[in-house]
Amino acid sequence: MMPADTTPSCPECDHGPITSPILGRRDFIRVLGTSATAVAVGGVAALSPLARARAARAEKQAAAEALVFELFATMDSDQKQKLVRPWDHGMKNGKGMPTRLETANDAVDKLRIGIEYNKKQVELLNRIFRSIANGEEGYKRLSRNGKFDNSGDFESIGALIYGEAAEGKKFSLVFSGHHLTIRCDGNSEAQTAFGGPLYYGHSPSGYASTNVFNYQTKVVNEVFAALDETQRKIAVMSGRWKDGVDTVKLPKPSDKVPGLAFADMSTDQKALVERVMRELVSPYRKEDGDEVMEIVKANGGMEKIALAFYQEGKTSAKEPWTFWRLEGPGFVWSFRALPHIHTFVNISSKIS
Repeated sequence: MMPADTTPSCPECDHGPITSPILGRRDFIRVLGTSATAVAVGGVAALSPLARARAARAEKQAAAEALVFELFATMDSDQKQKLVRPWDHGMKNGKGMPTRLETANDAVDKLRIGIEYNKKQVELLNRIFRSIANGEEGYKRLSRNGKFDNSGDFESIGALIYGEAAEGKKFSLVFSGHHLTIRCDGNSEAQTAFGGPLYYGHSPSGYASTNVFNYQTKVVNEVFAALDETQRKIAVMSGRWKDGVDTVKLPKPSDKVPGLAFADMSTDQKALVERVMRELVSPYRKEDGDEVMEIVKANGGMEKIALAFYQEGKTSAKEPWTFWRLEGPGFVWSFRALPHIHTFVNISSKIS
């Protein structure tokens, strides 16, 4: 256990962008193809729940994928040289973490949408971004009330393509800005939710009503308030927040994760944690949330998840914790509320 610090850490806000790593129509066909026997017997309904979730997400992504294809087709050679990178960019001899899975706290390499893309392309990118969100409310949260936090507006964030955005090819369109990394990948990233690790945040304190993710602070606080003293001795600990995808490496099934296990909670407490899960995925398309839950089930279910609250520096009855982590096999949701929200997410069934 690490000793408590007097000041919550915020290195990436002090030092700039983080660069440390961490179906459309074609993929819908690929999902079905990998389960040909099941389909032959009973169609899509005969697939595993996780395969069905990925197929549903693929179908939902078809419209967004078509827009990415359209965007890619309109890019000239100079744009592609600057804004399109190989699928395995950043890897050496097939090893290491590809840069498509990194997170950033600004437009990568300062390549901003409003400067690098023409008006029609900006409109396409805006439609793609909106397609990732769960309706207008989801867009409001992901865009931080349309201001994209300190980025200021949509045109001040970045958008890079990894791979080749064309039929039958792998690709990932990565949006990055202040407190933002989100992807549209047509399910190219196998067995992985959201196309790779997420990063989101907002500059007000996570306990402040002006923070668009304050509702997530509130719902987790309901779980905290429901714990008895014995449970708090297990769930609450000191620790120092660290930014970056390297802090959300996926636990294996054999790993013991810190905190209070979901399995050891009461029925009412479990219902609260399940509500937390619903609220966490609510800004994103329903199909993305469904895929998250199916990955959790495939990795052993909620019974394998634990919740830990960390107190870094001074806390109070109104602000009882600095950050918390929901963690289990193939799942990490790490959420900091103080001094403002930083959240890193990594979810995949690619674990052993």
